[in-house]
Parts: sequence; C-alpha cells; structure tokens
Amino acid sequence: MQIEIKEVTNNKQLKAFIDLPYRLYKSNSCFVPPLRFDESATLRRDKNPAFDYCEARYWLAYKGDRVVGRIAAILNNAFIEKWQNKYMRFGWIDFEEDPEIPEALMKMVENWAKEKGMTAVHGPMGFTDLDHEGMLVEGFDQLGTLATIYNYPYYPKMIEALGFQKDVDWLEYKIKLPDTVPEKLEKVAGIVEKRYDLHFVRAKKAKQILPYAKAIFELINSAYSDLYGVVPLTDKQIQNYTKQYFSFIRTDFVPLVVDNTGKLIAFGVSMPSLSLALQKAKGSLLPFGVLHILKALKKNDLADLYLVAVDKAYQGKGVNAMLMHELCKSFLRNGIKYAESNPELELNKQVQAFWQYFDVVQHKRRRCYIKQITK
Repeated sequence: MQIEIKEVTNNKQLKAFIDLPYRLYKSNSCFVPPLRFDESATLRRDKNPAFDYCEARYWLAYKGDRVVGRIAAILNNAFIEKWQNKYMRFGWIDFEEDPEIPEALMKMVENWAKEKGMTAVHGPMGFTDLDHEGMLVEGFDQLGTLATIYNYPYYPKMIEALGFQKDVDWLEYKIKLPDTVPEKLEKVAGIVEKRYDLHFVRAKKAKQILPYAKAIFELINSAYSDLYGVVPLTDKQIQNYTKQYFSFIRTDFVPLVVDNTGKLIAFGVSMPSLSLALQKAKGSLLPFGVLHILKALKKNDLADLYLVAVDKAYQGKGVNAMLMHELCKSFLRNGIKYAESNPELELNKQVQAFWQYFDVVQHKRRRCYIKQITK
C-alpha cells in the first residue's frame, strides 16, 4: 500500500502523533510509555519555552487511514549559534517495520533542512538535552526508563540504510547495590567532605529543596556546557522544569552539596524507578495512573539516576564520591537493590568513574546518528 505523508497542523493530528508509540509497543515488555500530557506540553508551541529559540515541524505517515510512522524536525537556533554547526535535528521517530516509511519521513526532514540552509541532519534529539535523545542500538531486551527512548532492533538498521552514521553514543549501566556501603567509598567521601569544608543540605520536604532549584539548573548549564549538543536553559525553561518536576522529588534521593558559604557545588537527582508504574498507567495519570506512580515512589527495589553535576572548580576532587556515598546510604535504607545510570556519553570518563565502587554491567547503548546533506 502506498505511503502518504501529512504534516501535523491541528490538535487531532497531534494526538495521533503522540498516540502512535502506545499502539506500536502495546505488547512490548521493555517499552515505558511516557505520560501523554508531558509529550503534549513538549510538542506544543504554546507550552514549551524552547520555542523561543526553536522551530519545529511534525509529520505522520499513513497507509490508508492508519498511522504507520511519525517524525519531528527541530531547528534549534541556540545550538547552531553556540556550536557553529548548521544541523537540523530529528526526533520522535517511530515507524512500523517497512523501510519505505522511515525513508519517506526522513525525506521531509531533509527537504526542510535544505530549505533552511542546513548542512546535516542528526538525531534522535529533542529540543533540549533534558528531552529524550539517542536511538537504542544495544539492550533491546532491557526494561526502559522514564528518561529514555525505546525502539525496536529494526530502527537503527533502517536508519543506517538511509545513509546515517554514528556521531556519538551514550552508554547505560545497571548498578548492583552492595549489602553495606563500600568501606573505600565511605573513607574517600569523608576525606573530601572535610578537606574542602563541604556539607549536605538536610531537607525533609521537597519545599525545602525548592530554594535551590534555580541553582541546580544553573549548575547544569555550567557543568554540562561542553557535552554533545547542549545549549543553556533559559530562565523561562528553568521555571517550567521546576514547576513540572519538583513536586515529585524525594529529598532522600536528591543529595545537594554546598560549600562553607552555602553555594551549591554538586547535586544528584535520582528517584525510585517509575518504569513499571508507567507501564501500568499506560500514559495517563487518571483514573489509576497516579496511584501506580505513588506506590512506586514509596516501595521499590530499583532506582533511576537522572542527573549528576559537579561545579567545574570541584571536578576531579572526589566530590562524586560524596554524592555516591550519600545515595548509597539512602538506597540501602529504602530497600533499593539496583540502580539504572540512564544515558551518559561514551567518552565521559568523569561520570563513569562514579561506578568504580560498585558491581556494574553496561547493558544498553544508544546513538545519535548524523547524515551530511547537499542541496
């Protein structure tokens, strides 16, 4: 059957765009459905502050009346200005197992990229580094996470057949928690804390962490500035992310390190895994999705590590040991047996050094592809 491509121009089509993965992965035990309202807020121009510096277009692929594929194209002007690379991003790519579908979808992205004077197309990438990014190329039999993309094994094969090549990889690790805090980790953490006169913020409620929200995102902007494709978050984005995510924070899973002046110099953001809860919720908080999530937050043996950042002035000085020591204690108190690292750049040895005190397995790999284009 012939494939027809239609651009998303109304709310009905946007709903179809968001809905496709829930049908495509309905029987897949590794796919973790995102919350539909989160997807909508990210993709809508009137909701996402990234549209202050981004342009985006979305397309759907049809066979008859049935949606069989989707793709987003994002022109991130802040990225182009910072990195001096005229790259168009693609993301939110999903398709049934037919090579003609991604070919037709990618043609739309490449054509728009040429119109805009771009020299390459790369992805999957989002509007910001906090969006989902990287196509899964290893670990198709592993449970996904809230923060990552899941895709079938045929995706990378079909993308590579279209001329896309590896640009950068992210690795993911599964960390086995010991029965007790490693003695070496405890010793190193204690030395670093004393040597640099550093302290943890002891918060019992999420609202006690809220005053540090802006500093957390400012530290992300600074510590992540040299990482692949990263552009600084704006004040409007920081306010948006704070409102969106801080209500879910469990304070004992979010260690904050300050210096003797009270300045935030390091943090880690982790949570009990929501993967199984989100599978049960099927993309919606109502009627019972919120109950599954609340239950997962209270009782769980798996944790997700989402973000870790250390002030550049303190990098390489062992502050990561302080963070891991605090997280390890918290995880053991809360019955956590395993933790997921979530994606970290293949060459980011500083982050990978976090796991030296633990039994870890690198079980997933995801990739950002790139293709040079000519007019």
